[in-house]
Amino acid sequence: MAKFISAREAAELIPDGAVIGVGGMGLSGFPEEVACAIRDRYKETGHPKNLELHQGSAMGDHGYGNQFVGWDKQRRGDNDPKPEGVRGLSRLGEAGPGLVTKWYGAHVMSADALNAQAAKGEITGNCIPQGVAVNLWREIAAGRPGLLTKVGLGTFVDPRLEGGRMNEQTQENAAELVEFGGEEYLFYKSFPLNVALLRGTVADEKGNISFMHEGIINEGLAIASAAHNSGGIVIVQVEYLAKADSLNPKDVRIPGILVDYVVQSTDPMAAWQAEGVYWEPSFSGQIRKPVAAIERYPLDERKVIARRCAMEVEAGAVLNLGVGISANVGNILAEEDCMDLVTMCSESGMIGGVPCPLPNFGSSYNPEATIEHNASFDIIDGGGLDMTCLGLGECDEEGNINVSKFGKRLIGPGGFIDITNATKKVVFCGTFTGRSKLAVKDGRLEILEEGTVRKFLKHVQQVTFAGGYVKPDQKVLYVTERCVFELSGGKMVLKEIAPGADLQKDILDQMDFVPLIAEDLKTMDDGLFREEWGGLRTILTGGNA
Repeated sequence: MAKFISAREAAELIPDGAVIGVGGMGLSGFPEEVACAIRDRYKETGHPKNLELHQGSAMGDHGYGNQFVGWDKQRRGDNDPKPEGVRGLSRLGEAGPGLVTKWYGAHVMSADALNAQAAKGEITGNCIPQGVAVNLWREIAAGRPGLLTKVGLGTFVDPRLEGGRMNEQTQENAAELVEFGGEEYLFYKSFPLNVALLRGTVADEKGNISFMHEGIINEGLAIASAAHNSGGIVIVQVEYLAKADSLNPKDVRIPGILVDYVVQSTDPMAAWQAEGVYWEPSFSGQIRKPVAAIERYPLDERKVIARRCAMEVEAGAVLNLGVGISANVGNILAEEDCMDLVTMCSESGMIGGVPCPLPNFGSSYNPEATIEHNASFDIIDGGGLDMTCLGLGECDEEGNINVSKFGKRLIGPGGFIDITNATKKVVFCGTFTGRSKLAVKDGRLEILEEGTVRKFLKHVQQVTFAGGYVKPDQKVLYVTERCVFELSGGKMVLKEIAPGADLQKDILDQMDFVPLIAEDLKTMDDGLFREEWGGLRTILTGGNA
């Protein structure tokens, strides 16, 4: 039976050199109070040190917590350079180098303090695909040697490229290239897990854990199983305590037989549901929010891009949306009264509803089902998505995409590699250049000042999506406010141009390679560039709405 302890007592249970697993996305599932106690203990005693940290998705808030007024803020000294807005895994970096010395995860940009240490070479580790990270826990729990998959082939995770190494100080590859049944695979090895650091909403007296107010049912069960079956310990932070046997058994997401210690937080502000909101009941199923209450975005180039991406959706499709501009496609579908024509989902496990952009990415308004994070990737890896819309950081002449590393800025792939591996239609989207000044009005695009950052390069800095590994039945598009490309026969083909854009000056002169130009080069629908559009439903239904 689980023992109920304080956050400080939990921190004292963690030995030097421990391998630690955390689960969640953003701030969902993150045990903030326990993390702060670990940080404080290290600052006071120098222990625990040399921790090896494993995570799946991003766990932090990129400084999105400006409205945060929490229990820990009042304990910080006047000399602390960041008195608020640095939550999540950055807590473990706030004490300086030495607490965490190895770090493995799919997305590492949001943990600012740890990220800065990794950029300096004070932390080593690998970035791996998100689905691999969250499903590897089950392999560990079941005592299997690792995960065999094609996810990552041809990308920077492939040992023939960078092996997923985060920096020059990292020596080990993330995976081994193997041949099985005459085909290439990557093999990601299992490892023993010493400590699981998790969060739920409610614990009963036996340590059974409910995720009642969590928007995301994360990979906590798999991590707890991996730690327990490795001979490690499982620590779960919760907000509320309940009498034994009072929880609905179907609401218990981590059974008490796997839980060693429970920490009840001293303040609920240490348990935010997402980066931008403490608790939004429409994320966790307590209410359904009217679609009309969901934010309507003003007309600009980002809205044009999201509208054009939405045109690629087919009625009845299962659609995944990434972060950034791609997340706005959900709002376009809602704004154009097309929610009934498509099922949107997030790799976090949200099925249906309207996926949220930052700062609440991973959550969805009004989901119709919420499944475990790792189970979501079983659907994704098997080809269960009809379409995905993801970000475009850099693109090259082979159709490769980089969203995972820019100079020394470490980001990681998140679910990007997994999702693009098997989805039938992949649409990348982003502005054509960075830091440009644009105007959208009267059905046209005006380029007021050219951007200073080129995105269409001869070679991307890092391969997060490998154009050469596109499957024969996949369709791949690249959507910007100025034009639309398609990857065809391994070549980038310019298919559409925005009204108001000059082919030579505004597109070709701003690229480091020369694309093929379609013989039937089309002009993008000018309705995309007007305040009121209203054409999406007709497009999606073929005029049968």
